[in-house]
Order: sequence, then structure tokens, then C-alpha cells
Amino acid sequence: MSDAQAGTPLSVHADPLDTDTIARLEEEMVSVLKTVHDPEIPVDIYELGLIYEHRVAPDRTAYVVMTLTSPGCPVAGSMPGEVRQKIEAIEGIESAEVEVTWEPAWTKDMMSEVAKLQLNMY
Repeated sequence: MSDAQAGTPLSVHADPLDTDTIARLEEEMVSVLKTVHDPEIPVDIYELGLIYEHRVAPDRTAYVVMTLTSPGCPVAGSMPGEVRQKIEAIEGIESAEVEVTWEPAWTKDMMSEVAKLQLNMY
């Protein structure tokens, strides 16, 4: 009888993640998020302040809550999918859920000091 027939999930990683591994994966998520750029602004989405929440659950699912610079953003349809794909490519993460929210609305005040320096906003 196969594992699926016996009722055992067909997961590569059956054990839940420990706290240290979750912290490491969340750091990797930040690194990956810094590779995604808004095409109209030469700064990554993490430093722009578009990521409102990011976390990894013990079951190896990653969760991201993000926004875009505006509802009419030309990448509104593609950027969340790019984020999901890049997060799911991290070894140790089995799936990712990306939620786009408009509350609170993004403002330039949400940008990091790094982003403001890159954009000469001082």
C-alpha cells in the first residue's frame, strides 16, 4: 500500500519547522524580496515598504502581505505571482500565499532610509 493510500501526506518534509529554522527562512525571504523591483522605481519592494508582513509557519508555508504603490500599478497582476514563485523557490518552504492589500495605502513615508537615499529624497 502506498503512503497516499495509507493516508500519509506526500510531503517531502513531514516534521514541523523549529524556531531557529523559521527565523533563518524568514531572513532568506527578506533576501528574496529584495530581488523584486517595481519597474517604475529603481528600488526593491522590501525597501520601498511594500511588504507589510512576511512570515513562515511551522508547516513550511510562507505568508506575505503586500501592497503596491497604486491600484493602477502596471505590475499589479504579475508582481504578487513573482513574489510567490521566488518565495516558493527557497529550500525549506513548500508553498507561499501572497495577499495584496490596499489598507493602509502605501505612502513614501513607508520607504526605508536605504530607499530614500537611493532615490535622493533627503
